[in-house]
Amino acid sequence: MTIKPFKVEEWMNQYEVGAKYNIAETCVDSISLEELWQITGIDGNAFWADFCKKRLTYGDIEGNPRFLEGICRLYRSIGPENIVPTHGAAGANHHVFYSLINPGDRIVSIMPTYQQLYSIPESFHADVALVRLTRENGYLPDLETIRRLATPGTKMICINNPNNPTGALISNEMLHEIVKIASDIDAYVLCDEVYRHLSQKEGWCESIADIYEKGISVSSMSKVFSLAGLRLGWIATRDQEVVRACFSHRDYNLISCGMFDEEIAGIALAGADKLLERSRSIVRSNLAALDQWIAQEKHASYTKPLAGTTALVFYDFDMPSRDLCRRMYEETGAFVTPGECFEEEHSMRIGYAGDPAVLKEGLQAISLFFKTLEKEGTPLCKS
Repeated sequence: MTIKPFKVEEWMNQYEVGAKYNIAETCVDSISLEELWQITGIDGNAFWADFCKKRLTYGDIEGNPRFLEGICRLYRSIGPENIVPTHGAAGANHHVFYSLINPGDRIVSIMPTYQQLYSIPESFHADVALVRLTRENGYLPDLETIRRLATPGTKMICINNPNNPTGALISNEMLHEIVKIASDIDAYVLCDEVYRHLSQKEGWCESIADIYEKGISVSSMSKVFSLAGLRLGWIATRDQEVVRACFSHRDYNLISCGMFDEEIAGIALAGADKLLERSRSIVRSNLAALDQWIAQEKHASYTKPLAGTTALVFYDFDMPSRDLCRRMYEETGAFVTPGECFEEEHSMRIGYAGDPAVLKEGLQAISLFFKTLEKEGTPLCKS
């Protein structure tokens, strides 16, 4: 199987470790087990005393019951029988395509988004049609374009809500419109929902799995719950044929997730309300700081995110984003992701969910680098 290089992950792998100011990270500021015990009120000593007695078998093949119950509480209509645990949301996305997509299947996906949602089905020789999200439209999918591309026989429509890298949030009304389009042609809707629950305003964010029988929700413990080290995610859908197909294919490449990972995830999801309160507080205060920087930085602009942990920030220097971001990293230690990784030139993805001090120092470093480019007489983009 031939697949295109995963641009954003290759960039992160190459530069993340040595970053002085890592504002490319997309997870809400990670927590330790000690912090998890404090947030959830768990007796850590009792946990270790109990877990250390367990034999390290394959565990619950279809998922630790406590973990599954915790996932169910994140939805309105999902039960344990509707969930397939996976190795992260990356594993979940791949597993959905691996289980359902055949060569020649019509797939309608969006761009910019996480590259999995178009490069994986393309590697399976699917017929991938792209809906280009635009700044003018607030990076929301154009419904008329989806209708035009989702021809009869289309197998799946792929969306990402909230969007990575822009932070755009599809409204409940628009989600229902997308469901109507899919329902009319009997297509699945795969929605990568790893940033769900992290909206800037209060209110319930609908899941595609709750509003559409053939909706497939993908999420994980990484972004919202600050536990990327567990490498644990899931597929949630009310379509039992999809569940059966995913478990059948999972026998070939996964069997089960780790006992320890699912035990910790079960504890975290039992205290989901407290973790979500922490995460929302971080992203809301940090976005305010990013917004203030944007207002003061004459070379930067963006469409302000409504949800998630990332923003796509445009700059006005006439320099390719990979070159600008690499040089900025080398000269200042400020680490962001080039917009080129998302097919959006003259931009950078900034993650604003980490340590507030690192975010502010990183933004200051970007401004200093922009001043350097000014002094060098770097030309600006033509308007």
